[in-house]
Amino acid sequence: MSGDGSNRGSNSSGEGVRTLTAADIAGAVGGELRGDPGARVGSVAPLHRAGRADLTFLASSRYASLLASSSPGVLLVTPELATTPGMPGSVVVVEKPLEALLGLLPRLYTIQRSSTGIHSTAHLGRGVILGQDVSIGPYAVVGDGATVGDRTTIDAHVVVGDGVTIGTDCHLFPHVTLYSGSVVGNRVIAHSGVRIGGDGYGYVFSKGAHQKIPHVGRCLINDDVEIGANSTIDRGSIDDTVIGAGTKIDNLVQIGHNVSIGKLCLIMSQCGISGSARIGDGCILAGQAGIGGHLEIGDRARIAGQAGVFGNVPAGETWSGYPARPHKESLRASAALFKLAGMIKRLERLLAEKE
Repeated sequence: MSGDGSNRGSNSSGEGVRTLTAADIAGAVGGELRGDPGARVGSVAPLHRAGRADLTFLASSRYASLLASSSPGVLLVTPELATTPGMPGSVVVVEKPLEALLGLLPRLYTIQRSSTGIHSTAHLGRGVILGQDVSIGPYAVVGDGATVGDRTTIDAHVVVGDGVTIGTDCHLFPHVTLYSGSVVGNRVIAHSGVRIGGDGYGYVFSKGAHQKIPHVGRCLINDDVEIGANSTIDRGSIDDTVIGAGTKIDNLVQIGHNVSIGKLCLIMSQCGISGSARIGDGCILAGQAGIGGHLEIGDRARIAGQAGVFGNVPAGETWSGYPARPHKESLRASAALFKLAGMIKRLERLLAEKE
């Protein structure tokens, strides 16, 4: 979306372009309208490239300078930033612009839904129970005794194992695999390539070889969980692996066997969580963080990107670094390390002078 005022991509469903006026937007979000109430937008764009037909937002002063080179049709802005120089002709002042934007997106964009019904190439096993308005796509496989809840969509090439239970209003994107022993709650989204309920990495060295530990636990995915593409969640060995309600998992995340993750957690790309770790409610694990096995991460704790966690993390604390430690302590250690090179040079000069 460039600044030429066009509505490219504003509606991909073929139902015609959707537009909103500044007055519509202010009414929908309960904001204060300043400027032209008739300004009309049909798409959303980031501030740095928003054009006359675009809606955008400004919620942080660090981006205020972008207004000088931007020409949005309507701007959502916080009260604190509403007097920033370069404001467009139509502004809606609202406390939380990004939150307001989330409510406006469905009004501007149509999300395509699969048509209900079972494709002729799909395979359903014996005793499968399907709810109302279920969609099963081409070459999907639903194993014996599986249960699929109302309005759930199973896309092409998905494999649902024997006895798996899937709740209502779920969406499994192409090539998702749910192994036997998996239980999926309501409103769960699993993106392409997700693997749920495979065996964990467990072996015992015996008789000169690594003997595989049979995995008989389940993998339980609670309501409102979203799992990013190509992430893997192992089943439990004896205990269950559990993902709490409302937790959001990014792409390329590995969660080991017997792990318990609480409610409303955010787990970002390339994190690895080793077996039997316990993650509390509301935790944030940033990209590439690694959590050792059998550790406990307390409620609302935050783990910084690329942190390597080898010990328990108390509730509410922020840890970073490798090995991970409380964030301020980690910063002090890093600062001391950066000073070391200069100290060595000065020491070398002193030694040279003595010689």
